[in-house]
Amino acid sequence: MTSPTPKASAILAVYNAATTVAPALDSLLAQSVPTEIIVVDDGSTDGTVDILKKYRGRVRLVRQHHGGPAVARNLGARFATSPILLFVDADMTFDSDYVRDLITPILESRISNLTSILGTYTTDERVANWDNVWARSWNWQEGWEDGKRFPPHAPKWGTDFRAILKSEFDRVGGFDSIGYTDTWTLFQKLQARPLATHAICYHQNPGTLSAVYRQARWVAKRPYKFGVIGALYALARTSLPVSLAVGMYKSFLHAEMRFLLFKVVYDVGRFVGILELLSAKKRYN
Repeated sequence: MTSPTPKASAILAVYNAATTVAPALDSLLAQSVPTEIIVVDDGSTDGTVDILKKYRGRVRLVRQHHGGPAVARNLGARFATSPILLFVDADMTFDSDYVRDLITPILESRISNLTSILGTYTTDERVANWDNVWARSWNWQEGWEDGKRFPPHAPKWGTDFRAILKSEFDRVGGFDSIGYTDTWTLFQKLQARPLATHAICYHQNPGTLSAVYRQARWVAKRPYKFGVIGALYALARTSLPVSLAVGMYKSFLHAEMRFLLFKVVYDVGRFVGILELLSAKKRYN
């Protein structure tokens, strides 16, 4: 019996994701519409590949030397056989209608030819570990709505494609490998933004202080407005006096004194990340 033609191809770039990748794949395999799953291992060293091999026959596994998520996603897209690409993360899980809800506006746009919708994103990305104090602290730091990974009143047109026509992705050469904001390069090159949907998914916020440090360090290695001057300004904002002042204020605001410790660890991570960026180290490390 042949497999049904996939409605979309989900590209999952993974790097040392042994603790999270299985739930992500299980929820992708349970989608209500046929979905091709392509996993690109970005040089993992923690046993991720051993877990992925258990899914042989149900997902396509591609491997590369550690080159960063943008390079991994671009590689995965080359193997996709459907007209719509989805980009998902290894620390996410998905409602069974997630793929259907993401791709429906794109498919309807192609049928009607009234509105050109090249891609979509979702404003219903929920925090999977909201009961964790460090996960809640991450939301408070970002200014997001409680329990979600978006601010209140998220815009109709976003900046970060979760689903996109493969033809458009290929036309602009995929993602640029520039670090944390690499996913924004699609809308910048396409001069088009993704339409908001209510596709439900769950995403882990950093749940330990070591994870907070690593993610903050990664986030900090991004292009800054005004270049080096902007990076130096960001460096000043992560200094210990500023970190302590902001941390104390938000600790009282949210009635959670542990936020102060979170803020210091977060800003140390950002400080180190900015220094690494300024010293020209690779942005994806």
